[in-house]
Amino acid sequence: MADIPELTSLDQATPQELTEIIAELEKYRERLVNDTLSMAQRAKIMKAQALAHLEPNLAQIDSTLQALRERQVAKTNGN
Repeated sequence: MADIPELTSLDQATPQELTEIIAELEKYRERLVNDTLSMAQRAKIMKAQALAHLEPNLAQIDSTLQALRERQVAKTNGN
């Protein structure tokens, strides 16, 4: 997630900056899942087992994405 621009505060982020942050976080999430499943397959670990270990991280990412989307909507609507 080092590619995501550092902001002093997300409250200061413009809707465009939030769009970019959301896109980068979505790419990171997808890459994390794909890489984990690829490594699990090579290690002959069941997909369900690999995803179970990954689930806490995915839940945190999904929660962050939801918060960012809500903030983006609020900024777009002028709040």
